[in-house]
Amino acid sequence: MRTRIIGLAVWASVLAIGLFGVPLGVGVLQYAMQAERNELQRIGNALAMSVAADVYEDAQIREIDRPGSVEVAVYNDDGTRLGGVGPGGDRPEIVRALGGGVGDATDNGNLVVAVPVTHEDAVIGAVRVAAPRTVVLQWVALVWGGMAALAALAVAAVWLVGRHQARRLARPLEELAVTARRLGEGDFSVRTREGGIVEIDSVGAALNGTAARLDDLLAREQAFSADASHQLRTPLAGLRLRLEAALEQPDQDPRSAIAASLVDADRLEATIDELLTLARDGRGARADPIDLGVLLDELSPEWRGRLALRTRGLDLHVEPGTPRALASAAAVRQVLAVLVDNATVHGAGTVSVRVRDSNDVVAIDVADEGSGVQQPESALFDRRADQRDGHGIGLALARRLAEAEDGRLEITRRTPPVFTLLLPPAHADTPALAGS
Repeated sequence: MRTRIIGLAVWASVLAIGLFGVPLGVGVLQYAMQAERNELQRIGNALAMSVAADVYEDAQIREIDRPGSVEVAVYNDDGTRLGGVGPGGDRPEIVRALGGGVGDATDNGNLVVAVPVTHEDAVIGAVRVAAPRTVVLQWVALVWGGMAALAALAVAAVWLVGRHQARRLARPLEELAVTARRLGEGDFSVRTREGGIVEIDSVGAALNGTAARLDDLLAREQAFSADASHQLRTPLAGLRLRLEAALEQPDQDPRSAIAASLVDADRLEATIDELLTLARDGRGARADPIDLGVLLDELSPEWRGRLALRTRGLDLHVEPGTPRALASAAAVRQVLAVLVDNATVHGAGTVSVRVRDSNDVVAIDVADEGSGVQQPESALFDRRADQRDGHGIGLALARRLAEAEDGRLEITRRTPPVFTLLLPPAHADTPALAGS
């Protein structure tokens, strides 16, 4: 590409210089020839005035003052040469001068001009002046040489400019090629820089957008793997414990355990569907007004069952007049599942879930009677936090889902611990929640 751009620029400059320079060179040659003829005519007119008396008397002219290499000849009115060096008087230019005009010609490589000699308005003779054309051609050659040098400089300048422009045009394309190659190798963090060329920058912007979307897609897939493993670990453990308990009591009817396990399996399937939805869409499912009382009633059997295995209780309370929350039910369900699971595994005593109206936002408090949280909040909600102490990927996931719903998740009390989920309220015309 660079070679083509440089070659095109050079050939275009050569063509332009040729179209302009050749006519100019011809014009210079014609101008030089005409200027030399004018000079010879001036010399001839001056000589005609100086020899007019001798020509009138038809006397031989022995000495003629002539400049440089110019040849001069003087003729009377019948074409007889009276002096100087020149051909016979029958030459066309001499005949024209004897007729009262100015004759010019080229003879054996010489420029020739003949002018009339007059006396009282009568033509009495002629003066022929000749000079070698090589003198003119030498001067023209010098001019042409200067023009050729300027043309060479112009072509060299065009070559340099073309090389710079080729590099300027090729570099963004080469960077695009490198970016596309790295993108194909799986490096979705690569980005192109703007090169100042609108068309190429638009391609780079499209490639950057593709890389960003692929990077986001990969991050979502990785997050889904981590989130799914965390969110499914506890339900799977409960399902396993239920089945193991049924196996340890072979004398009892296993149908109740099987039915409960099927319910757990349905919940696991629903959890997987919700996680897939959240992984595909950064904001999760479509935000709708949520009846949090109904949502808590739906989730409470599972929570009560898990807490009962630890001889602990669950307390649910929805304050009267609390507005509905505007959020994705799937996201809110997963956030509450993380908070209750965190309180179940790492807390103590009764787990309480309270829904209330807090300064034009809907607040959901999840608390237990444990010893509290000692970690700073920045580490508590860090996805890279050590999961062995109980505050790892789950709380990071919960905060990310809350922020995706234009909400907020924070720890409002450390001892005993209280985690509060804040959600935007639904529209004013949406009915408020009933107390429970």
